[in-house]
Amino acid sequence: MTTPIRPQALTPSQVPVTVDADKCIAHKGCTVCVDVCPLDVLAIDLSKGTAYMKFDECWYCMPCEKDCPTGAVHVEIPYLLR
Repeated sequence: MTTPIRPQALTPSQVPVTVDADKCIAHKGCTVCVDVCPLDVLAIDLSKGTAYMKFDECWYCMPCEKDCPTGAVHVEIPYLLR
């Protein structure tokens, strides 16, 4: 019996939440986006001093983007959900 061929992604998937490292002030102690995320999918990269998406399980609820004091967080809502 043969195993079915499963398609593989040719490029890495794009995460829905991106953080502009130039605007992010996590290195100054800001954790607003991490604190307001109900799914706990955001974290602070201590080596870079910026926030990032550690799990790709976003509900597109938007508080991370709306509450970010510097506008560093952007949530890309898929076309079919707009």
